[in-house]
Amino acid sequence: MRVRILLIVLVLTMVFPLSLSARLPQSRQATFIEMTSATEIMLEATGVYNSNAGGRRANQRDVDRYGVQRATEDARGAAVYYVLFSGTDPLISTREERMRFDARESYIFSLENISRYITFEDTRILNRLSLDDGQGIRLSRIVRVDRGAIIRDLERFGIIESRAAITAAVGFPMIMVIPEVRQGQNPIELLRNDPIIRHAASVVESHLTQRQFEVIVPQQAEMLQGLTDAQFMIAGGEEDIAYRLALSIGSDVYITFAGLYEDAGFGTRRFAMTVRAFETTTARLLGTETGYSQGRQGEASISVEEAMNAAITNVLSRIMSYWQSDAVHGIQYKLVININPSFSEAEVMDIQDAFMDAVAAISNRYRENIATRQTMDYLIWCDPERFGNSRAVFRALREQFDRTAFGARLGVVNINRKMILLRID
Repeated sequence: MRVRILLIVLVLTMVFPLSLSARLPQSRQATFIEMTSATEIMLEATGVYNSNAGGRRANQRDVDRYGVQRATEDARGAAVYYVLFSGTDPLISTREERMRFDARESYIFSLENISRYITFEDTRILNRLSLDDGQGIRLSRIVRVDRGAIIRDLERFGIIESRAAITAAVGFPMIMVIPEVRQGQNPIELLRNDPIIRHAASVVESHLTQRQFEVIVPQQAEMLQGLTDAQFMIAGGEEDIAYRLALSIGSDVYITFAGLYEDAGFGTRRFAMTVRAFETTTARLLGTETGYSQGRQGEASISVEEAMNAAITNVLSRIMSYWQSDAVHGIQYKLVININPSFSEAEVMDIQDAFMDAVAAISNRYRENIATRQTMDYLIWCDPERFGNSRAVFRALREQFDRTAFGARLGVVNINRKMILLRID
């Protein structure tokens, strides 16, 4: 009886492998081709199958019979593995995430789930190669992977942090999309008058809205450009119009893009699109990527969309990574304070100390960027439950500052969602 039970267990183990590694792809090799949509990625995936049916002849018969099917299954697994762990922006990127993933590895790489993640598979076999005198096979196929479905499963199991958990506290980042322009050019005029630029912006905005980011359309916010030059100088003295516009509107992140045609040979041209994302309050670069279209004659809109799709997904992944890490500290605000020049040097020192104490009292974290006789520049991170908007931040700052500032008073120059311009008189 015991022998029969052992035989049954052995047979079941061969049919339904218990080993965790048996569920992982053997090749783990895939090459990025293009982003076909906001959530799907096209890859050339390589699969390998080496038979262990018995002797050489048995292995060769097994490969002849099942080799293409098993190698194709391995290629599908390799495509999923690429999305999880490879490329420029893998979904699993930290040690803690990998440890949590290990507990669900067999589920993610089950044949049923891999079939769910693969939304398209080309019937053609690429680069078929016999291994070890016919005892193995290696092949490549074109597959399309639903990256969004994998993300949903990873969030459901708590392997990666759910965006819903983050945004419940601090909301989604507000993003503005604008073309890169030369000094003196008006980006809104380009968006209004250039159909290629307008189409490129709409592709980015489509990706953003599909991921439920809050999107600011600069053409609709054009009236907010009426801030004075003096206010912009206080905000940092930048000449970058996109940066100024983002500051005036109050976006968390702004995305710029620029593209050009390149010769692709045989009378065709391809479009190259460079996309950059910046933190609005600091103009810090969060991510940059260049995408390319296929070479073709004409069909400008298709080439622009193809190049943008190739670039924008990785940039958006880096924006979300920034937002996740930054949101740990709370909601970020930029403070720029102008001090009345009539104060003496000793009074200025006292005022600056009093203001720093006020900032420390209301914020989870702060950073002083600039402190001159007339200007102070701070980044602060505040508890979203206490300070859900910039007006609440100013009110708390004023109460703390006026209490210890020996007659100096804190006033408002301009307040928007992310930037607070103040004066001390």
